Amino acid sequence: MKLRFLAWLPLLVLFVGCSAKKPPYIDMAEIQNRRKTGDPIIRIACIGDSITFGAGVENRETNNYPSKLNAMLGPRFLVQNFGRSGATLSKVGDLPYWTTEEYRAATDSDPDVVIIQLGTNDTKPQNWRGKDAFKQDYKALWEHFRGLKSHPKVWVCLPVPVYGEQWGINAPKLDEAIECIQEVADREKIPVIDLNDALTGHPEFFPDKIHPNAKGAELMAKTVYQAIRP
Repeated sequence: MKLRFLAWLPLLVLFVGCSAKKPPYIDMAEIQNRRKTGDPIIRIACIGDSITFGAGVENRETNNYPSKLNAMLGPRFLVQNFGRSGATLSKVGDLPYWTTEEYRAATDSDPDVVIIQLGTNDTKPQNWRGKDAFKQDYKALWEHFRGLKSHPKVWVCLPVPVYGEQWGINAPKLDEAIECIQEVADREKIPVIDLNDALTGHPEFFPDKIHPNAKGAELMAKTVYQAIRP
């Protein structure tokens, strides 16, 4: 009997170790304890470009992905859309997110949760400065939001796929950007939401090959919801 138990011991240790490693979720009790304000609303800031903003989405105000996410999460949450069309993650792109009103508004929004979805516009030839520069700026943006006084939990998103070259946005450079985001996330232990995988195989959701339509935005919202809620 003792020998049989010893034989199973390595598998038991492996099972316990795997079970203990749970995906990160919004811990509402932890947020309330940390804030100590009595405010029951959990604030979520969605950082991004035109894909977050909802460019090209039918009835954009209600069908962009942050609005859909808010509907899924319910009244205890306030999901704010800080997407800026054309914005780059790069500090030296043609429209750095860092210089926008949306960046300042997101910074001042006292968020409990931040979701970053940037990188698509960085694939344009005039914006791409190489992997090292992209990773450096991505880490800096994450550190900026993580360092806010509200101490938000930050998730980063792998950008949605592109189904053809438009405005200089292209799939090969997007693959490089995704590789960079994953490297930063792995090194800094940042939770990742894979929007690229979720929307791969759905070209019908991308009328202009770059921007998801309302169905694509809903799938984005569902993917984010499943990642941040238990």
